[in-house]
Amino acid sequence: MAKVIGAVVIDTEACKGCDICVHACPTDVLKLNDQVNGKGYNPAYPANHAACTGCKICALVCPDMCITVYQYKPDKVA
Repeated sequence: MAKVIGAVVIDTEACKGCDICVHACPTDVLKLNDQVNGKGYNPAYPANHAACTGCKICALVCPDMCITVYQYKPDKVA
C-alpha cells in the first residue's frame, strides 16, 4: 500500500491561535506564528510540511474550522 502524504492549509485570518491543533498533531507539523494576523492573533502554520501524514486530527479539533487537510498518494517512479 502506498504511503499517503498530507498537506495542511490554514486560513490564517480565521485562526485565533488557540494552540489546540499544535498539541493535537502527532507528527509536530504545526506551530504558532510569531507574527499576528489582522485580528491580533498568532495563527498556526504548517512549519514542517514533509512530516504531515494527512491524519486530519488538526482539522477535527479546530474549533473555528479554519484548517483543511489534503491527502494524496505520490506517483510511483518506474
